Order: sequence, then structure tokens, then C-alpha cells
Amino acid sequence: MGKLKKNEIITELSKISGWEVIDEDSISKLSKEFHFENFVQALDFANKVGILAEEFNHHPRIILEWGKVTTAWWSHSEGGIIQSDFDMAEKLDNIKT
Repeated sequence: MGKLKKNEIITELSKISGWEVIDEDSISKLSKEFHFENFVQALDFANKVGILAEEFNHHPRIILEWGKVTTAWWSHSEGGIIQSDFDMAEKLDNIKT
């Protein structure tokens, strides 16, 4: 599977809404904030993300706050964004709606 090149990332980003590439410690990560009406809804979503991550054995960073969940996807072993990150992003968008 391998780390995606910049042009591949741009192409994949055009297929999903609200996601962005962030750079932390020279590593690109795919990130999005999901907003909710309260903490309970945000917690429920964060739990669904965790279950999905376990199912696919691909785990994001999940930050839970009142009314907001921020996720970031990247491959630790590849040191950046891989195709599975975009696949997971699409799955998260589907469970949010």
C-alpha cells in the first residue's frame, strides 16, 4: 500500500467534503472536525469511530470535546497518508449522517 504522493492526495481530497491535510512533525495527516449538538452525541460518534477503527485495524487520533470530535488519519508505518485513510474518511462521513 504505500504513502500517497501529493497529486494523489489532492485527487482523493476532491472526492470527500470537509477534510483537510495537516502537517505535524513533517508527517501529513488527513483530518476533519465533526460537530454535534452536545457531548453525548459527540461521545456516541467517537465510540462509533473506535469500533470502525477496530473492525478495519486502522486507528486514528480521536479528540473528543463538548459538541466536537476531531479525527486524524495517517499510517504510522508509512509515515503519511495512505489510501486506507481516505477509505476510512468516507466511512466516517457515512456514519455521521
